[in-house]
Amino acid sequence: MVTVGMLSHRKDPRTVFKSYAYAAAAKMEGVDFYFFSPGRVFFHDQSIEGWIYEKGQWLQKRMPFPDVIYNSSPPITDKQEEIVERLSAIIPFTSHSLGDKLDVYQKIKKAKVFAQYVIPFIEITKPKEVSEFLNSHREMVLKPLTGHKGQGILFVRTLGESISVHQDKSTTLMKIEEFELFIKQLIRDHIYLAQAFVESKTKDGLSTHLRLHVQKDGEGNWKLTSIFPCIARQGIIANLNNGGYTMLLEHFLKREFDDDYYNMKRYLEQFSIQFTNHFDSLYHHKLDELGIDVGLDKNHKIWIFEVNWRPGTPPTFSLELDVAKQMIRYARYLAEKS
Repeated sequence: MVTVGMLSHRKDPRTVFKSYAYAAAAKMEGVDFYFFSPGRVFFHDQSIEGWIYEKGQWLQKRMPFPDVIYNSSPPITDKQEEIVERLSAIIPFTSHSLGDKLDVYQKIKKAKVFAQYVIPFIEITKPKEVSEFLNSHREMVLKPLTGHKGQGILFVRTLGESISVHQDKSTTLMKIEEFELFIKQLIRDHIYLAQAFVESKTKDGLSTHLRLHVQKDGEGNWKLTSIFPCIARQGIIANLNNGGYTMLLEHFLKREFDDDYYNMKRYLEQFSIQFTNHFDSLYHHKLDELGIDVGLDKNHKIWIFEVNWRPGTPPTFSLELDVAKQMIRYARYLAEKS
C-alpha cells in the first residue's frame, strides 16, 4: 500500500486544521497517511516520528520514510530547509514552488502563448520609472513581490496635477516630487511591482475577481476543482481574508451575465485547463495545484491577476475534502510512477 507523508513546519497536526481532511481522504482512497515535521526526521535509519489518526485521535508513532511527501507548507528555518532538501533528493514531493510574482509574470510573457492575458507590469527599481508607468496607464496597483492575502497593496491614480495614493482605508494626495520620495522610501526595504489597474467589477460596482482552483488527478492530468468569485465589500482589493465574500459560481454568473452565464462559465472552465497545461510546461519540475486569480474587464476579457502555489479554499463550500481527495490521488500516482 502507498504511504503519503504530510510535511508541515508545524509540529502537531491538531494545530493544522486541514490535516484531518487529508487523513480522512487517504483512508477513503486506500492510502496510508501520517503527518510529520522536519524536526522528527531520522536519516540514519530512514524513519520519521509522525502522527497517525486512529480511533478518533492523533497518535504519535515511529514510521518508515513514506513513498511520497505532500509538502503542505514551506520550511521556516535554515535547519528545516536543510532537512527538506535532503528528503526531496530521495523521496518524490507533490508540490514545487512557482517563484515570486515577477518570475510568474515573466515566464508567461516570455512564452507568448498567454502573454495577452498578463496585465502590463514593471519591477520598481527607481521612482522615476513608476512616474513614467503611471503617465502611460493613469491608474496602477503597487504590489509587494512576496506579499499574500492582499496585504501591502496600494492603488495609485492621477488626479489633475496630483497623485492619489490609496492604502488600506486612507487616501493621500501628493505632488510628483512627494510621490517619488514616497516610492523611494517604499522600495528601500521591500521589492515592489507596478501593475496597470484593470477594473473588474460587479453590476453593483464592487471589485471582484475569480479564483480558478486546479489540481492534478490520479492519472497526472489537470482537473478543475472549483471556481468561485471573491467580492470586495469596499475598496479595490477583493480578498476573502480582508473582509471580502464569495458565493456559488452559478448564482454569481447568472446575476452578472444573465442569459449569457453558461457561455461565461464554459469560457472560464476552458481557460482554466488550457492555461494550466501551458503554465505547467514552463517549469522543469511538475506542478500539482494552482490558484489562478483572474479578473474580467468591461468587455469580459480575462486578465491574470496572480498565479498562486498551494492556494487556500473558502470554508463556505467545504472544499477542503475535495482538494485533499484529489491531492491523495495524485500522490498515489506519483508513488506508482516512481
